[in-house]
Amino acid sequence: MSPPDSPRNLERYRSVFRPDLFAGRCVVVTGGGSGLGRCTVHELASLGARLAVVGRQQARLDAVAAEVAAIYPEATLTRHACDVRDEAMVQGTVADIVAAHGRIDGLFNCAGGQYPAALRDITLKGWDAVVRNNLHGTFLFSRECYRQWMEAQGGSIVNMLADIWGGLPGMGHSGAARGGVLTFTETAACEWGHSGVRVNAVAPGWIASAGIDTYDDDYRQLLRGLHDKVPLQRFGTEAELSSAVVWLLSEAAGFVNGAVIRVDGGVPTARHTWTLAPATNRFPYDGFPQYQPPQTFADLVPPGK
Repeated sequence: MSPPDSPRNLERYRSVFRPDLFAGRCVVVTGGGSGLGRCTVHELASLGARLAVVGRQQARLDAVAAEVAAIYPEATLTRHACDVRDEAMVQGTVADIVAAHGRIDGLFNCAGGQYPAALRDITLKGWDAVVRNNLHGTFLFSRECYRQWMEAQGGSIVNMLADIWGGLPGMGHSGAARGGVLTFTETAACEWGHSGVRVNAVAPGWIASAGIDTYDDDYRQLLRGLHDKVPLQRFGTEAELSSAVVWLLSEAAGFVNGAVIRVDGGVPTARHTWTLAPATNRFPYDGFPQYQPPQTFADLVPPGK
């Protein structure tokens, strides 16, 4: 990781989108204190968005706010400590965001979490915690943003899925929750479309995000060997996921509704009957100068090499 005062650390996001794309618009990012949410906050800040960053840990929200203030002194950002599983807290947080910004144009439901476990070993408490985080929280924040602003004004919602196609062995609680988010996304896209509200989702595959370091040793060791199972023969970057989110939030996706963008390097298309050839070319996109690769992959070849 670069030291706090390094030139790279203070460099602005190198987004592929035009400057001021979100000028005057407010975007809410749940789970914005770390990982993919943090990256998306930085990209949106670079594009002129007013930001409401939501997370459970105030210290992480403060750290991201300090980063944004140092790199984008012109940016407007508010911090909102909230447990997305708590209905009353979500209702109050959305009301606070509307009061602070006067509007909510976009919502990225990035908050969530899971842990590796076989189905037979998952307790009801563990199952409930993951489902409430990944499914209930997405529903509650979406519903409240719709009720309190978007129903009358329109907007765009982007939900977080995962590579759930064919099931998610080893994380069945998360697979079930993300599958619920998929059908919620499609349902909301139909029910809320008349209000000018688009509801879509992104489904990341194996992204080299710092969150990987939170898993146990056995699962991290498993992840280390997965890049050669991807047709593109590498892990994805946080910026590659963020760019899909930003596009869905933008006016350019104005006729995209109820869709899922897979950001997975083609993993679901890989077949056991086809041996993947070693990659000869790699073209990753890393527009995030503050990107912090996981220590789990520290001794592996970087995504673009």
